[in-house]
Amino acid sequence: MPDQQPERLKRASDSDLLDAGQQLLVPTVTISKHIKGLRLNPNYSPFAEDLDKIVVATKQLANLIKQSLSKSAPGRSAAEIHSINAIIKHDLSTPLIAVTAYSEMIQEDLEAEGDTEACELLEHVLDLSQTLLKRIKELDYLGEMSLTTPVEPVSNSLNPTAIAAADSVERNLMNLMSEVIAGMRNSSEQRQEASLLVVDDKESNRDFLSRRLIKQGFSVDVAENGQQALNLLRDHDYDLVLLDIIMPELDGYQVLERLKQDERLKHTPVMMISALDEIDSVVKCLEMGAEDYLQKPFNQIILTTKINASLERSWLRAREQAHNRTLKLEQEKTEKLLLNILPKSIAERLKNGESSIADRFDDVTVLFADIVNFSELSANISPEQLVEKLNAIFLAFDLLTESHGLEKIKTIGDAYMLVGGMPTPCPDHVNAVADMALEMQQVIHQMNAEDGGNLSIRIGIHTGPVVAAVIGKHKFSYDLWGDAVIVASRMESNSLPGHIQISDATYQRIKENFIFDKRAPIEVKGQGSMQTYFLKAKKAP
Repeated sequence: MPDQQPERLKRASDSDLLDAGQQLLVPTVTISKHIKGLRLNPNYSPFAEDLDKIVVATKQLANLIKQSLSKSAPGRSAAEIHSINAIIKHDLSTPLIAVTAYSEMIQEDLEAEGDTEACELLEHVLDLSQTLLKRIKELDYLGEMSLTTPVEPVSNSLNPTAIAAADSVERNLMNLMSEVIAGMRNSSEQRQEASLLVVDDKESNRDFLSRRLIKQGFSVDVAENGQQALNLLRDHDYDLVLLDIIMPELDGYQVLERLKQDERLKHTPVMMISALDEIDSVVKCLEMGAEDYLQKPFNQIILTTKINASLERSWLRAREQAHNRTLKLEQEKTEKLLLNILPKSIAERLKNGESSIADRFDDVTVLFADIVNFSELSANISPEQLVEKLNAIFLAFDLLTESHGLEKIKTIGDAYMLVGGMPTPCPDHVNAVADMALEMQQVIHQMNAEDGGNLSIRIGIHTGPVVAAVIGKHKFSYDLWGDAVIVASRMESNSLPGHIQISDATYQRIKENFIFDKRAPIEVKGQGSMQTYFLKAKKAP
């Protein structure tokens, strides 16, 4: 018995192939006769070019059938039968796709002209094409019919996730069509703006597909191979790419893979198109990131539906991305404004949900600065000049504050308040504030030299404990309270124009690093008699 199996396989395979060949040749010859009849009729000369393409396609189809399904072919193994199936599935489908597509386009034009007789003939051609497609698909089972041990179906080799992904494509097709039809109410204007790229190595496929899409109002470019497609994608922005799978050099899988690896192109929607309808091919495309999968020859309704669905999803994604970019910009603006009001660490705490922020800091240095006689100056210049002058001064102070790692608390009129050592602790905050005070004086001297002014500032500094908190619900403010704030303010108000007055507490911390003039004790409101010093300069290293 085992010795007889190969011979039985040979006889059954040849018989099945011969029968299949006859079933394919008969409708092919019939299609050719119908189209040739139209071609010879002068009334259809406007369609001569497309009719000639159908005739050429039927000749190609007939030759391929005779070559693949010849009676004189030698006996075939199971592997050879499956190889023949692959040829039948792809190679025979290619000319048949051209027959179907060109016949549909001619039929549409003749329907518009009211030529019912020619339309009926073309409808018969399309019916025959569908019959051919069905018979080509049935040839997939020739190998299994002849084997004593059935071949395990391809789908069983796929993982459950892959099967589910492929099943969902068909399961959701009707939902997809309904969704797109509903979303197409406003799609006509969008369609006119949509730019598509058709990638196929077969000229006839590129021709009829691009013509159909242009007729529907799309802007269409074509590429005859994968490399040309990649070049076009790098130079242009496309709303959708229709990509053939089986192509020489770079096939559709390779092109898709390169697209998904390119940061600029990875979000370009891609619809794979092929005569292959194996479940593993569909799943592979979807897992690689394809938007959808479309089998040739194209059903016009499904083609239109899927393209519009892909474009609709693409436009929704684009709008979502634009919305997200706008939200991000607005968020950045909000955060920037928040940082203009609050220290960064305090702003972060608010963003993280803290509703009540109050902290005690036992060792900080507070500085107050006030522009002397600024009220008199404001009476002699325009409001615009006043604001411009004040803004220039405070902007320079802000830059100094940031460079020394200090924290600006607020400005009140022509007064400027800052603190060192909080909200982020800094062990050298007393020296940093002293350096800042000296540089603030330099800023005023430089501005006077540039514009011939005579501005001067009084500065007061004190070191001690404070309480800091965020107050307000809709308009936030970060402020300080405590004796250190009061004393620093008194140091400024009891100072002299052009001088920096510091308390004894501050002096004791930095006396080795700076030069001072000791003042006689002064009476400070609420504090009594206090020993203070004028900070003059920093000691040489």
